[in-house]
Amino acid sequence: MAARPRDYVRVAGPDAEDFLQRMLSNDVTAAPCEALLLTSKARVIAPVVVARRQEDFLLLTEPGLGETVIATLTRARFAAKVSIEAEQHESVVLMGSDPMSGVLSTPNREFGEPAVEVIDSHLEPTLSEAEMQRMRIEAGIPAWGKEIDDSILPAEAGLDETHVSFTKGCYPGQEPIARLHHRGKVNRRLRVLAVDSARPGDEIRYREKVVGRVTSAIDGRALGYIRVEVPDDAELAVGTAKARSLH
Repeated sequence: MAARPRDYVRVAGPDAEDFLQRMLSNDVTAAPCEALLLTSKARVIAPVVVARRQEDFLLLTEPGLGETVIATLTRARFAAKVSIEAEQHESVVLMGSDPMSGVLSTPNREFGEPAVEVIDSHLEPTLSEAEMQRMRIEAGIPAWGKEIDDSILPAEAGLDETHVSFTKGCYPGQEPIARLHHRGKVNRRLRVLAVDSARPGDEIRYREKVVGRVTSAIDGRALGYIRVEVPDDAELAVGTAKARSLH
């Protein structure tokens, strides 16, 4: 198990579900679920996990983004009967698919294995941050501040497959998300690389042409955005090191 730093936002009131349904990219009626808070141009403001409690919703977001989530939702509240405020909790990720009884938990797929994120369990972590980082990179899972920021389109990071509903009603950013999904294509995608030496920010080259950059790296593995026209089996270079795509 590993500690999972988070900010937490409570959304309560008679209009809470309808309000979140109109603000987030996924179908909150199926909570717990992963979702995105987006700009009208489909740029990521914050990734969130939506957890339903008996009388309200708890949003789990990245450390430092709680105030941003609160401010963005509050500006859009208008006449909706909802209250939005920060809460303090602690999360731990447990490997395996069985939730703990008596505590709030949500599925977690950030590390490439079935897992649940449990809140206020008071369990002691047994895995280090470096161990979890390696699992995440090998699984090709994007992280906020590394693979995800306001310059990334959700589809480039594969978030349209996990954080977006294409059957629910309108939300900020829906039109460009749907247009790209149904009629367009992205220019780059996230790939896992096998490479002896790499650092975030390093250029990825194919036939001496820069085709991407490394976003995360650890112990012979890296993540990076690479242009889609580069073949999956291409021989790549990162600095003086050879690299190849794993998936």
